[in-house]
Amino acid sequence: RGQGETLAFAGHTDVVPPGDADRWINPPFEPTIRDGMLFGRGAADMKGSLAAMVVAAERFVAQHPNHTGRLAFLITSDEEASAHNGTVKVVEALMSRNERLDYCLVGEPSSIEVVGDVVKNGRRGSLTCNLTIHG
Repeated sequence: RGQGETLAFAGHTDVVPPGDADRWINPPFEPTIRDGMLFGRGAADMKGSLAAMVVAAERFVAQHPNHTGRLAFLITSDEEASAHNGTVKVVEALMSRNERLDYCLVGEPSSIEVVGDVVKNGRRGSLTCNLTIHG
């Protein structure tokens, strides 16, 4: 276990419900390669990112065996729904153990046209309200 800074890879394994299977071009539970791209449940959101993170970590460790930092994986399975038992529980556990994450890479797709064409700062949640100002 390294004593240096920690880089965490964060992601989730759950997917949204498939909806009406008749509206799918391919059966939703059968991965398909079409036009050189993989289509299937969670391929973009976000099993492709999780696979890339594992390969990146494996290659980094192989190329830098004496690196003093730490790599961590924060993989949850409750992100697409209420998220009561996903990242919230992970953060609570990390805080209770006084674990520090210096950097966190979230592989959530935020593309405009093609998966991977955009890098964004991330956030969890949002707030919507009505503001009335008198005066």
